Amino acid sequence: MPTTGCTNLPDGQVEPGSAGRALVTGVGRRVGIGSAIADRLRADGFDVVTAGWRGYDDRMPWGADGDHLALHDVDFGDPFAPTRLVAEVAESGPLTALVMCHCESVDSDIRTTTVESFDRHFAVNARSVWLLIQAFSEQFQPTTANGRIVAITSDHTAYNLPYGASKGALDRIVIAAATELADLGVTANVINPGANETGWMTDEVRSAVLDRNLQRRIGTPADTADLVSFLVSAAGGWINGQLLYSNGGLRP
Repeated sequence: MPTTGCTNLPDGQVEPGSAGRALVTGVGRRVGIGSAIADRLRADGFDVVTAGWRGYDDRMPWGADGDHLALHDVDFGDPFAPTRLVAEVAESGPLTALVMCHCESVDSDIRTTTVESFDRHFAVNARSVWLLIQAFSEQFQPTTANGRIVAITSDHTAYNLPYGASKGALDRIVIAAATELADLGVTANVINPGANETGWMTDEVRSAVLDRNLQRRIGTPADTADLVSFLVSAAGGWINGQLLYSNGGLRP
C-alpha cells in the first residue's frame, strides 16, 4: 500500500490517509471487532470510513452503546444499501480496502428457524458481501494502490443454522473474489476469529472456550485487528484467497 513520508508528526504516528482509504462495516459497539479494526487501521495510517446498524444492536440482548460509533448507519438487509454506501463513500476518493465485519446473528436451529430469519441472514451476511465487493471493484483504481478485501466469518453450524449457513456462503463469495479481481491487483481473504470476548459470553461459554484453547485465554477484538492490519498492508500482499483462523489454537 502506498505510504508518504511525514516529518511533522510525533514518533510512532503516521499521516492519516497515507496508507489508503478503508471502509469498515459492522462498527457499532466500542467492544466490538469492527471498532477495534477501525481504530487499528486509523493508527496504521488509513483514512477509515465506518458503517454499522444501530437497529441490530438495539434488538440484541447486549444493546447498543449510547453513542453509535459508525459514521454511516446502514441496514444491509436493504439490497440497495451496499451499492449506495460505496458510491457515497467513494465520492471523497477511491477506497483501497474493504473490511466487512457486519452480520445478522440470531440463534435458531433446523426446527425453529423461520423463513423470514433465514432470508434476512443470507441478505445481510452473504448478499450484501457480494454487493459490497462488486461496488468496491467498480470504484477501485488499480493505479492508486493494491486493493485489499477482508471479511469476518464463523464456523457455527448446529443450533445456529441461518448464521452458520450464511457465513459459509460468505466464505465462498470472498474467496471467489481473490480469483475474479486478480486482474485489478486486489487480494481477498476471510478470517475466522473464533470466540471473542465482546460482552456476549455467559460464564458457561467462557469456561468452555478456556478449556478448549491451547493458549488458555479468550480471543479479543485486538487479536483480530492485528491480523487485518497485516493483511491490508503491503507485507500481507502475498496472502490471498485464504480462510485464516485467528483463534489461539482451539481444540475440537
